[in-house]
Amino acid sequence: MTLRAVFAGTPDFAVPALEALLNSGAEVIAVYCQPDRPAGRGRKLRPCAVKAKAMARAIPVRQPAHLKHEAHTLEEMNVDLAIIAAYGLLLPERMLEAPRLGCINVHASLLPRWRGAAPIQRAIEAGDAKTGITLMKMDAGLDTGPTIQTREIPIQDAEHSQSLHDRLSALGGRMVFEFLENLGTEEIRTTPQPETGMTYARQLTREEAWLDWQRPADVLERQIRAFNPWPLARTTLDGIDYRIHQARSQPNNAAAAPGTITVSDGGFLQVQTGAGTLEVLTLQRPGGKALDTGAFLNGHPIRSGSVFTLPRDRHAER
Repeated sequence: MTLRAVFAGTPDFAVPALEALLNSGAEVIAVYCQPDRPAGRGRKLRPCAVKAKAMARAIPVRQPAHLKHEAHTLEEMNVDLAIIAAYGLLLPERMLEAPRLGCINVHASLLPRWRGAAPIQRAIEAGDAKTGITLMKMDAGLDTGPTIQTREIPIQDAEHSQSLHDRLSALGGRMVFEFLENLGTEEIRTTPQPETGMTYARQLTREEAWLDWQRPADVLERQIRAFNPWPLARTTLDGIDYRIHQARSQPNNAAAAPGTITVSDGGFLQVQTGAGTLEVLTLQRPGGKALDTGAFLNGHPIRSGSVFTLPRDRHAER
């Protein structure tokens, strides 16, 4: 008997999981994703990555702004299984109960380590040595359902959120395909999540992207990696906001206040922090391109002794 399935997901992260479902032999009845959003300079509506993939395969797409009245529609589809990956909307309990075999979520952490919206970025920011993908049978809670399978990968040195996102996205696709290959007609085997070790991965904001140079260099390096490619870590010098894409922490200290640029020549830009120095490797001015430090300093010299700071309104919050 052919499996009848629906998929729910929105960004690039979800595409490999959708491809796995499409290639599994299942009959994909519909694909859910969030409504189109304006993008680019023209602010024209642009389909998300999942919608584009579904349309290319002629799969019906549903984009409700909310799911209050969607449970009846899902029940009428008479589906066996739903695969969810980075959908961005919480499914009401009635929708969770509609598929005969339940709703399976592809979550980018080793649950329960990071529940919530930004597990990839928060794992890097926290200095975790490893992360992974958890396939989970969804319940009414936020990433609280019992797990089906977990597979871990190391977080590489100097890795930023985009590269880790891409590795986890591909892993999620492979795990979904294997899960579907091994899926029987009986109840899916699950394991309750541990009751301890849970952390909430709150969504990133632009406001927390500012670098506080009073913090240690290794903490700032992790913040920079976690916030790349969005919203990008930033700092202020002479009224100009600089975005820092890549940096490397060093244990040595200089006799200078935190935020002071101690070296700015020979392609090097080093900044004193609350503990250790931070070597800035790639940075960007407003309206400009991201450049490696050597190329940047050739076009935009920065004097040693200058001081990177928080903007005034951020100083007031400290």
